[in-house]
Amino acid sequence: MQRNYYRMVTCKICITLQILLLETMIMSAAPAGDLAHYTCYRAAGPIHVDGKLDEPSWQKAPKSRPFVDIVTGKPAWFETRVALLWDDDYLYFGFTAPETDVWATLTERDSKIYEDNDLEVFIAAQDAYYEFEINALNTIYEVFWIWKDILKPGSKYFGVPEFDPAAHKMMTLDGVGGHVHPRGERWGFLDWDFPGLRHAVHVDGTLNKRNHTDKGWTVELALPWKGFKWLADGRSLPPKDGDVWRIDCSRFQKIGPDGKELNPSAGWTWNQHGHYDSHIPETFTYVHFSTKNVP
Repeated sequence: MQRNYYRMVTCKICITLQILLLETMIMSAAPAGDLAHYTCYRAAGPIHVDGKLDEPSWQKAPKSRPFVDIVTGKPAWFETRVALLWDDDYLYFGFTAPETDVWATLTERDSKIYEDNDLEVFIAAQDAYYEFEINALNTIYEVFWIWKDILKPGSKYFGVPEFDPAAHKMMTLDGVGGHVHPRGERWGFLDWDFPGLRHAVHVDGTLNKRNHTDKGWTVELALPWKGFKWLADGRSLPPKDGDVWRIDCSRFQKIGPDGKELNPSAGWTWNQHGHYDSHIPETFTYVHFSTKNVP
């Protein structure tokens, strides 16, 4: 009887230790900081994509909280925000990026825009995600990423000509800045373009003029719903009321507040990532879609 009692106690201790170990693993795998939840409303009228964000819907759309340092979560030296809207045809992004010296150099599409000051969007699916970057010259960079563990016979991406690694310009990535994602490597399709994408930049100041103090720049994006088919995972396009997507928005600043180049760039994101790595879908904001017009 006593032996059985000790066995029962020992078993309970083992189970408790296993639970504690599991909780510790979950906590260590969880993204740093509190993840934002954002409600994306329908636009109350047409959106003219000119980068100015002057439509009534943009004035009423809720703004994100200010972006924070990607690693530490501390405030950035420029307050950067984004707002989202949607209608039957597009998902819209409106960025506000204050900056005293608006600066950009890259003019060729799909240049390494992250080597300039830039604004970025990441949109995640279960097994893939889309990356978009833009600088103040309205030059863009796009990549469609697919996790290697899913790009095999039986997956929806396998055998699709636009996702054939042998036929396209490719990049392989397991993480950024020394961080390695637990899921491992993914393929990056560098020549993939979001169908029908529209984008515009407005500079409030004088671009690339060092002796002139600027106010900043704004960016307006329109992504057609028809281009989301590889990211939808069965969700309705356009979305239904209450649909949730994982989306991240960020800003990387190559020029420091003293006017000198930073290496690496300062990284500011909607949520703290805990690593100098934008490619962590678990840290992306929960975007909840509402069929109501913007308040």
